[in-house]
Amino acid sequence: MTRIAVTGAAGNVGRESLTALEDYDVTPITHSAHDDIDGVVCDVSEYDELSDALSGHDVVIHLAANPSPEADWRSTVDVNIEGTRNVFEAAREHGIRRVVFASSNHAVGMYNAADPTETETLELDTVRPVYHDDPPRPDSYYGVSKVTGEALGSYYADRYGIEVINLRIGWLLSEDDLRGTQDGSPEHARFARAMWLSPRDCRNVIRAAVEADLPEPTVTAHATSRNDDRFLSLIWTERALGYRPRDNATEALD
Repeated sequence: MTRIAVTGAAGNVGRESLTALEDYDVTPITHSAHDDIDGVVCDVSEYDELSDALSGHDVVIHLAANPSPEADWRSTVDVNIEGTRNVFEAAREHGIRRVVFASSNHAVGMYNAADPTETETLELDTVRPVYHDDPPRPDSYYGVSKVTGEALGSYYADRYGIEVINLRIGWLLSEDDLRGTQDGSPEHARFARAMWLSPRDCRNVIRAAVEADLPEPTVTAHATSRNDDRFLSLIWTERALGYRPRDNATEALD
């Protein structure tokens, strides 16, 4: 059976990933101990302990990061960049065949931003679609760290033959939490509707990223639900990963 390691397993996407892959042999990796997660405690910025934790696995889903769009430079370097490099290097060392890297919508967040000085705002008028192969336009140091992670993935795929999926994850929210975003500014409310990733679709896209036969060594794919307000194109995600989003922010808010 395929052995899968999930870094950042205690986070929101991590917990959905554990549910999505419950019929696989999964090793959760967390930064600190959690009573409800039976896994390995490991700091991804410490190479030796991370390498030990990843040894013997076939696939790594790398979610561990400082997830704040407001994160300062040093924290994004230490965890998001150094930690991601460590994951890819350990994958090379141990012959891990696939790394699913949790990139972010913030890697392209300046497209259609209502205010370039604020993250998570979206123009209220016409927006242009953003495709998987459009140039990155990060909206924050966090976004810059995700663009760097995508570049690391491309390097390790080309040089060492590791299969890499850069999954540009939207905004994972329950329906109740999605409703709560609609009380803010119209620009922020529309951003939330555009980027919403339902828990069900999150589980589906993670599983698709593990199981898909990839059309090329590196796949960069957007991961949102099929929202009416979305501008991140899902066409390539559907073709490359076989992902079929089922939920829609507009319908969830009705």
